[in-house]
Amino acid sequence: MLDLQGNILHHNSAVSELLGYAPNTLIGKSIVTVHPPESHIFARQVVSELIAGKRNTSPLPILRADGQQLMVETRAVMGYWNGEPAIFGVSQDISQRLLAEERQRLATSVFDNAHEGIMITDAQGIIIEINTTFSELTGYSREEAVGHTADLLKSGHHDSDFYKAMWATIGSVGYWRGEVWNRKKSGEIFVELLTISSVRNPNDEITHFVAIFSDITQIKQHQQRLEHLAHFDALTQLPNRILLADRLQLAMAQTERDQKMLAVCYLDLDGFKPVNDVYGHSAGDHMLIEVAQRLRQCVRAGDTVSRLGGDEFVLLFAGIDDVHECDHAVSRVLAALATAFAIGGESINISASIGITLYPTDGSDADTLLRHADQAMYTAKQAGRNRFHLFDPESDRRARARRDEISRIRQGLAEREFVLHYQPKVNMREGRVFGAEALIRWQHPEQGLLAPNQFLPAIDGSEMDILVGEWVLEEALTQLEKWQEQGLKMVVSVNISGTHLQSPSFVENLGKLLVAHPLIAPHCLELEILETAALSDMAMAADIFVACRRLGVSFALDDFGTGYSSLTYFRRLPADTLKIDQSFVRDMLDDPDDLAIVEGVIGLTKAFGRKVIAEGVETAEHGMVLLQLGCDLAQGYGIAHPMPGADIPAWTRNFVPDKLWGSIAAFKWAREDLPMLVAEIDHARWVRSLEAYLADSTDKLGAPVQNQHNCRFGRWYYGPSSQRYAGLESYINIESTHTRIHELGKELIELKKAGDHILLATRLRELHKTSEALTEHIQMIQAEVLLSTQMQRH
Repeated sequence: MLDLQGNILHHNSAVSELLGYAPNTLIGKSIVTVHPPESHIFARQVVSELIAGKRNTSPLPILRADGQQLMVETRAVMGYWNGEPAIFGVSQDISQRLLAEERQRLATSVFDNAHEGIMITDAQGIIIEINTTFSELTGYSREEAVGHTADLLKSGHHDSDFYKAMWATIGSVGYWRGEVWNRKKSGEIFVELLTISSVRNPNDEITHFVAIFSDITQIKQHQQRLEHLAHFDALTQLPNRILLADRLQLAMAQTERDQKMLAVCYLDLDGFKPVNDVYGHSAGDHMLIEVAQRLRQCVRAGDTVSRLGGDEFVLLFAGIDDVHECDHAVSRVLAALATAFAIGGESINISASIGITLYPTDGSDADTLLRHADQAMYTAKQAGRNRFHLFDPESDRRARARRDEISRIRQGLAEREFVLHYQPKVNMREGRVFGAEALIRWQHPEQGLLAPNQFLPAIDGSEMDILVGEWVLEEALTQLEKWQEQGLKMVVSVNISGTHLQSPSFVENLGKLLVAHPLIAPHCLELEILETAALSDMAMAADIFVACRRLGVSFALDDFGTGYSSLTYFRRLPADTLKIDQSFVRDMLDDPDDLAIVEGVIGLTKAFGRKVIAEGVETAEHGMVLLQLGCDLAQGYGIAHPMPGADIPAWTRNFVPDKLWGSIAAFKWAREDLPMLVAEIDHARWVRSLEAYLADSTDKLGAPVQNQHNCRFGRWYYGPSSQRYAGLESYINIESTHTRIHELGKELIELKKAGDHILLATRLRELHKTSEALTEHIQMIQAEVLLSTQMQRH
C-alpha cells in the first residue's frame, strides 16, 4: 500500500521475497526506491494517474536489493488505510513472459526476414510452414506449399539411393547437409545448399523436420566456368595441359587393363610464325581454332586432343593394336592439316611435325612420355617437317648415357684428370728419334687409366670434342717447352677430330696458342687428321689446312688406306705426311694383300713427294720389311709403348735401333723375297718359344706349333717360296734339317712331361746345333738370291 505521496505504508512477505529485502525494511520509503533511476519519473507519473483514476494497471521495471532488474505488472485501486486515503496494489512478476514474447517476436522476424528459404514439415514430411524467402526462391506461395510434401520440388536429378542415404543420415545423426538439384514452380532447375534437421520431443520422438536452403546456382555456374577455364584452352576450347595430365593418367591405366597400346603424339605446326607475322595475330588465332576443329575430326570419341599453348598440341590415341594402326591415325592428321586454310579471304598452307611414343613399349611415367614425344617431334622437324617420327627408347637410353658420360668428361677436364702420354717416332734407317705422338689418357679416379677408345667416342661431334682438343693442344705445346728446356727438340703430333678442325675459330685459336708459346717453333707441331673423319666440307677443310700451314704447322693424314675416300683426301688435302694404318702394317707379314696395300701407299707418297710413316710396328721384322719397301719412319709397340712426357728424354737418350734395320737397309730386295728375310726371324722366334716352354715350371705357357707345315717358317717353306726357290740347292737341303728340328721339338716336349732333365739337356743341345744349320741354309739362300739380283742389274 502507498500513501498519496507514493510512500510505502505496508507490504506482505511476498514483496520481500520478490525484491530480496528483509521484512518491513521498505515501509516508510518512497516507491521509487524499488525502481531503477531511469524509471523514477515514470513511477511517480503512474502513482499520480492511479490517484486521479486514470490508470488501474501498469507494467513497471523494479530493482531488487541485489541489483537485478525485474518487470512487474501492478493492478491498483484507491482505498483507505487507518482512515487515510491510500493506494492498494497487487504486483506480478512478468519478466519471463515478456522474455518469451520477445523471443517469439524475434523468431518470427528471423523466420520472415531470413535470406534462406525455410520449410517446416511434420514427422510425415507434410509442409506446415514456409517463409517468404521459400516462396521467392521456389515460386510456390504458402497456400500452394502447405499441406504438400517436399516432393513438389524434386527435379529428377537424384536417384532413390541418394534420398535413402540422406534420410538415413538424418535418422542417425539428426541432420544432413549437402547440395540438391531441385525444380522451381516455373520448371527451372536450380541448385540449393540444403540443411535438414530433425526436431524431437522429450520422449525422443521426431515431431518435425526443419529444412533451410539457399540458392547456389550462380555460385555453381561460376565454379563450372572457373573449372572450365582451369581445364580448357580459352581459344580453342580443347583440354589444356592440366586436363591432359589427368586424361593421360587415365589412358595409361586403361591401356594396362586392356593390354593394348597408347600413342602419345606431340604435334607442332610448321610455318605458323610467318602466319602471325604476315597476316596478324587475329588470323593466327582463327587458324588455331580451325586446326583444333580438324584435329577433333581426326580422332575417335575416346581419344584426346589437347592444346598446350602456342602452336603445340598433344593427341592421345588409346586402344592401339600395333604401330601400323598408329601410323595410319597420324597420317590422317597430317593429311587433314595439309589442306589449305581459308583465313580472312586468304588461302594459307601449313603443315605439322609429329613425335610419337608408344606406351607401354616406352614404359615411362606420364611426364616422361610427353618429353619423349616432344623429342621425337623435333627429330621429325629436323628431318624435313610435314612428317612424324617414332621415339625409340633404346636410342634415348644411349643418348642419356652419352650425355651422362659427356658430363663426367667435362668434370674430369675441370678437375685435371686427363694426361698426355707420348709414343716415340723413329727413323729406322738413321737410327734416331725424331718425334712423338701425343695420346690422351684419362686417369679416372675409380676405373684407373683409360685409353682414348674408352671415352672419346662419347664426345665425338659435340662441343666437348672441341674443348678436349683445345686442352690437348695446350698440353702438348707446354710439354714441348719442358723438353726444350732439357735440350730435347722434336716434333709432336696431335690428333685433331673433324669436328674440332672445322670449328669456326680453329685457326684463330691455334694462332693464339702458338703466340702463347713463343719458344716453340710452329714446325714442331704436327696435326694428325683421321682420314675417315666426318669432314663435311672438303673445300673448307682444305682452306683450313692451308691457313694452318701458313702458321708453320704441318699436317698428317692418319689411318690412311682404311676408308673408301682415301685417295680423295690425299688428292684434295695438302697434307705433308701419310700414316699407314696399323691394321695393314701389323698383318703384312702374313697377308699378301695387306703387304700390297702397304707397298702401294708407300709408292703413292713417293710419287707425290709426301712423307710416309707406318704405325703398328710391333716387331723388328715389321721394321725390316718397311725399310725394304722404302718406309723409314715408324712407331709402334715394337719400338716403344706410349709413356708419360717426363720419361721421353731418358728413353730418347737410351734408344738403340734394332741391328736388323741397319744390316737390311744396305740392300734393296725384291718384294717377293721379303718373306724369305722374315723366315729366318720366324724360326729363331720358334726356338725361343720352345725354350721358354721347357723352362716354365708353372705350365702356364703353351707349347709352340709342333707340325712342321703349320709353323710360320713351314708356311713360308711349303708355300709360294717352293716355286720361287725350287732350283736352289740350299733351299732343297733345308727340308730335312727343318724336319729334324720338329722331331727334336716333339721329343723335348715329351721329355719335359716325363721329367727326364738329363736327356732333355742333351737333346736341347742337339736342337741348337740343328737350328744353326737351318740358319746357315737360309743365309745361303739369301746370298744366292742377292748375287743373282746383282748380276741381273749389271
